[in-house]
Amino acid sequence: MRGKPAVKRKIEPDLKYGDADVAKFINYIMERGKKSVAQKVVYGAFDIIKDKSKQDPRHVFNKALKNVAPLVEVRGRRVGGANYQIPHQVRGDRRFVLGCRWLIEAARSKKGKPMSEKLAEEIMLAYNGEGAAMKKREDVHRMAESNKAFAHFAR
Repeated sequence: MRGKPAVKRKIEPDLKYGDADVAKFINYIMERGKKSVAQKVVYGAFDIIKDKSKQDPRHVFNKALKNVAPLVEVRGRRVGGANYQIPHQVRGDRRFVLGCRWLIEAARSKKGKPMSEKLAEEIMLAYNGEGAAMKKREDVHRMAESNKAFAHFAR
């Protein structure tokens, strides 16, 4: 690796809820630098969650992310001419990133509704332990479980 590793930036909390995790999630939703559009999508989804569940949307969001975030994942490693899928524990910041990414992908894959409705629906499904993002997590865990025999290659 050349040079120094990139410095971790401090992300300012979002305007409405004062939560850094929500601010990061808004940044992940954002496309082509249009932050105000991303904020409308996320805040609209949170309003829908508040109406449907009668709970604090931040609590629902954090629980959904906790449910979706993976504990283990597989990484490819070349050993003696063969590629092995080796299970690894997932660090905290990567867990958050993967959980957000899977929630957003699952919401974008749905058709026929505005993004805020799709996102709210996917967050509610993840909160209840269902939905496409939870299926993705289960697939990753299943893959790690089936490749547990190669765990001794990890260092």
